[in-house]
Amino acid sequence: MGLYERYLASRIRRHEIDPPEHVALVITERDLLERGAYETLVEFFDWAFEYASRVTVYVSVLDADAVPPLRRELESIDAPREVAVRGPDDSAPADAPIQIGIGLGGKHEFTSAVRTLAESVDAGDLDPDAIDDEHVERHLVFPSEPDLVIKTGAERLSDFMIWQSVYSELYFTDVNWRDFRKRDFLRAVREFCNRSRRFGR
Repeated sequence: MGLYERYLASRIRRHEIDPPEHVALVITERDLLERGAYETLVEFFDWAFEYASRVTVYVSVLDADAVPPLRRELESIDAPREVAVRGPDDSAPADAPIQIGIGLGGKHEFTSAVRTLAESVDAGDLDPDAIDDEHVERHLVFPSEPDLVIKTGAERLSDFMIWQSVYSELYFTDVNWRDFRKRDFLRAVREFCNRSRRFGR
């Protein structure tokens, strides 16, 4: 770790606010086509697990044909923790320290959860008045709420976890994924520690 990275890490340790327990990253399929993209992703996992216990990565995809090859690459990535990869056709919850979504938009995920609840109501297995937040979250592919969401390259989230990230701290950086380094990650964590989270209040 370089001098500046050590300085940022020391500033994080001095904060009264704990670092994020769940870190999310939003990148694009084009980012993963850059040279060294997967190596940077593995490094990102190492950086994140110095503070967090869970990492979620959302890869926004414009070309649906890109999903299968991306999935194969990400399922075989040399990650430091167990990985669960989910795509547009998946409905099973991702329960692993590292969760990766490829082209699985938040609107689609939420709609699928609502459809499942509606089917349960229609079958007489669920009282509509009993439906609450927990019922919805139980049917999401990514049920955990990230504390910190990092978006590289542009200030938009690309339909990312619209239910789960409602109270997340969002950090946008104009640094592109190909240039993203540990100092950029530490800046995001430091910014998180500088904020006063209100959780919608």
